[in-house]
Amino acid sequence: MSDLDLTGQTALVTGSAAGIGRGIALSLAEAGAAVAIHYHSSEAEAQATAEEARERGAPNATTVQADVTDPDNVDLAFDAIEADLGPVDVLVNNVGDFQPTHWAEQSIDDWRRVYETNFVGTMCCARRALPEMRENEWGRIVNVGYASAEKGLVAAKNFPYFAAKAGVLMFTRMLAAETQSDGITVNAVSPYVVETSDEFPADAPRGRWATIDDLAQVVRFFCSAGSEYISGENVEVDGGWLPESV
Repeated sequence: MSDLDLTGQTALVTGSAAGIGRGIALSLAEAGAAVAIHYHSSEAEAQATAEEARERGAPNATTVQADVTDPDNVDLAFDAIEADLGPVDVLVNNVGDFQPTHWAEQSIDDWRRVYETNFVGTMCCARRALPEMRENEWGRIVNVGYASAEKGLVAAKNFPYFAAKAGVLMFTRMLAAETQSDGITVNAVSPYVVETSDEFPADAPRGRWATIDDLAQVVRFFCSAGSEYISGENVEVDGGWLPESV
């Protein structure tokens, strides 16, 4: 068995009906994991992704609905996954809304939605996954961040999102320190511009978008047995992006 083989592992990827999450879930399915495709409202897309995951090597792939910012919803989702596939061994926290407007123009509800989906959802899912991972003395948690968080960069247009992702990075490192004796690793994967974005920035490195597969390959490694001595790390999948403000 390859160190990148996830056969026998149950993986939950939040926000995996479409986009980045979908690509990550399909990559884990190809590695042999039994994947749970999470969605909030996109049930039809989630079902289509689960079907493709089954075609790619995860015959038991299923879907699960939840508002990840609601602990009760998260409990119900994990209960359903455990009943169908067994305890969650691999958790990828991908969910996170984005509001590309100036911070002062965003309503308090917009702020809360961006913060809660990016940070609170990550915390709620990790907290629910940890007891079983600790009992089994094995687990992988990967949080999807943003490349500016490591550099401490901000922009008024997307400030709530950047602030939330900085929190995700700090949470990643805190949780990695807390679980270092539990057989669990916690890492972050942080893109800059990805092919799902709406606008291609002038400073995008290498003259192209990051592909979803660029991210998925790194996530897949962090989810594998081969990454067991790496925890608390953040890999920026940004093509070497170095803004002029650095």
